[in-house]
Amino acid sequence: MGRWSNQTTGNDFVLLGLFHHNQAPKLIFAVIFLVFLMALVSNAVMMILIWLDSRLHTPMYFLLSQLSFMDLLYSSTFFPKIAIDFLSGKNTISFIDCGIQLFLFTTLVGAECLLLAVMSYDRYVAICHPLHYSILMRPAVCGFMVVGSWLGALLNALIHVLYTLNLSYCASREIHHFFCEIPALLKLVCGDTFLYENGLFVSAVVFLLIPISAIMASYGKILTTVLGLGSTMGIKKALVTCSSHMIVVSVFYGTAIMKYFLPKAYHTAEQDEVVSVFYTIVTPMLNPLIYSLRNQEVAGALKKVLQR
Repeated sequence: MGRWSNQTTGNDFVLLGLFHHNQAPKLIFAVIFLVFLMALVSNAVMMILIWLDSRLHTPMYFLLSQLSFMDLLYSSTFFPKIAIDFLSGKNTISFIDCGIQLFLFTTLVGAECLLLAVMSYDRYVAICHPLHYSILMRPAVCGFMVVGSWLGALLNALIHVLYTLNLSYCASREIHHFFCEIPALLKLVCGDTFLYENGLFVSAVVFLLIPISAIMASYGKILTTVLGLGSTMGIKKALVTCSSHMIVVSVFYGTAIMKYFLPKAYHTAEQDEVVSVFYTIVTPMLNPLIYSLRNQEVAGALKKVLQR
């Protein structure tokens, strides 16, 4: 590939993607297609169930429907491009399309980080302050927190995307990734990106470490409250209610932290691709499955719809 001497406007990036140097590209594509299909169907079903069943018209399930909506958009941001590249044999992406993909990804991952923290707060209020739940989690408050998650993520994405797209790219146009992500793009910049990488780290702290700290604090308080009650039934119910959320949190935040907080020396471009596959394609499939399999109310709503 040639090298650039200035901005890349009007030029294409080359996404080396998941199939670069892979000995079984058809198998990899088939697996990714099945995962995407499951994510699409399971999240759509989750949203429909919550909409149809009046018993699920509660703050907890409203937030869960928002998570499914985010995951639906999230997986749809990546797979169509992966499929086009695989089926056409081309793996280029225009500068504008790269910016759009980067904006969608950054917005959705940021919104999901904040939403998961809001969901943990909902469980904290429900278990630790049940008498005040209808006030603390009334529709206006619930809607405000969801809108706040979206707006905070949109603002963060806008700042990062505008800055990233205005950098001077003079390295090879080959991105060692299957989508446009800031760390992969920074490797192509012909200049010192140290200050911006520090800013990216601060952003990661705000959208990863602070929410996960709030989540851990919420569940620590829940555990203390439940143990203090001394009720075996209460402990069991709380664990069933919260364990699904903790599994989702562990999977989502765990892979994201591996990607953004481990020093560069501890991960390669290939390892980054594998981790990215997990939190961009696999996690959106797992979320509704985890909630539905471990939640009797969701399972009951599904059974009710199927019986109709």
